[in-house]
Amino acid sequence: MGKIAVVNALWPGARRWAKFFRMEDLIWLVLFSALAIFNTEKNYNAIILLVVMAIFQVAEPKIRLFGSPKGQVAASTVKLGLAWLLVGWTDTIESPYYPVLFFPVISAATNLELAGTAAFILLSCACYLSFLAFLDWDRVFLTTEAKYLLCLRCIFLSVVGFLVYQQARAKREEMGRSEEANHNLRRAEASLRRSERLAALGQLTAGLAHELRNPLGTIKASAELMTKAGTQNNPAVMAEMAGYISSEVDRTSNLISRFLNFARPLELHPEPADVVAIVDQAIQNSQEQAEARGVQLKREAPVSELPFVGDPHLLLLALQNLIQNAVQASDAGKTVRVSVASSDSQVVLRVQDEGAGIAPEQMENIFNPFFTTKPGGVGLGLALVSKIVDEHGGRIVVQSEPGKGAAFELLLPREAPALSGKSSGAKQEAN
Repeated sequence: MGKIAVVNALWPGARRWAKFFRMEDLIWLVLFSALAIFNTEKNYNAIILLVVMAIFQVAEPKIRLFGSPKGQVAASTVKLGLAWLLVGWTDTIESPYYPVLFFPVISAATNLELAGTAAFILLSCACYLSFLAFLDWDRVFLTTEAKYLLCLRCIFLSVVGFLVYQQARAKREEMGRSEEANHNLRRAEASLRRSERLAALGQLTAGLAHELRNPLGTIKASAELMTKAGTQNNPAVMAEMAGYISSEVDRTSNLISRFLNFARPLELHPEPADVVAIVDQAIQNSQEQAEARGVQLKREAPVSELPFVGDPHLLLLALQNLIQNAVQASDAGKTVRVSVASSDSQVVLRVQDEGAGIAPEQMENIFNPFFTTKPGGVGLGLALVSKIVDEHGGRIVVQSEPGKGAAFELLLPREAPALSGKSSGAKQEAN
């Protein structure tokens, strides 16, 4: 565990370093180092310029000033100036460093529009041909082959610049189409979520109406019975009917309160917490119920503490619901195991019972509000667990085999979303 902790501690720093130093930076450094090392004439001015060009080439993408179109023009201009100086200090038009003139052309073609690309192609060709003005024409004579070579180099600069521009423009258009497609996909997902919320609201309303029908029926029947003369002359029956009405009103009030608690949006308040301590508290809160049914609660965790940034109160509520369900599904003498583990950037919580399991035909409905197989159940417990996990940006995996119990596994990110409603959405997977 010590080595793993060290790796986890160093990993964020390694990722930040990887973002700062890219693979192409290494390639640039190798290229300019090779140009400097193989400078057989030991031209120190050229070596200094190569070092400056290497530093600027690596630093440019990391300087925010060069991110704008004007910044790109400035960066390409600096590259062109450095390339012109390097060629000028190394045999001018016969310089072996002539290819460095491609750097400003490629940079402009990659980041600028057609006009900017054409401008830097013309400037690069002009910079290269400008060295003709420094030649001593009384002592230098350009052969036909030399003139052809000058023309070919200018043509190469132009062709490479326009080819790179075409490729960069195609890439930008592709990225634009991809962004538009992503925008349309987000709109479709938002519309789907609205439809799902409306469908869930309809389901909740139907479930609440169904649950209220029974207590309202009892209240009505008791009230009608109390209006009869025979009942009014019998104080014992009247007291019994009044008791029915009072208990059903309490039941209705409790049902509505639970419905409102479930229906209102959850407010997630992330804070640093210890998952192991939350699990221990959930087990302690459920211990009395487990002892009453003769069920043993057992916590399994390879670590004494597990840091976590989330809402400890909501997570405690979710765990208590799962543990209480597991206890109710278990017979006397059975064991409910609650395990804690971590995997990459996730916290894994598992509640496993040794009960009858979940029937395959019921697996798809267990997280639906008001779905329950318990005689006195309301069916909001697992729905609330799903909602809490959803707010934390996690998912639920359910494993069950009839006759061999069921296991609910919560996979939560180590750091929950900062604001409620910003989660990626919980998913329930059944096996």
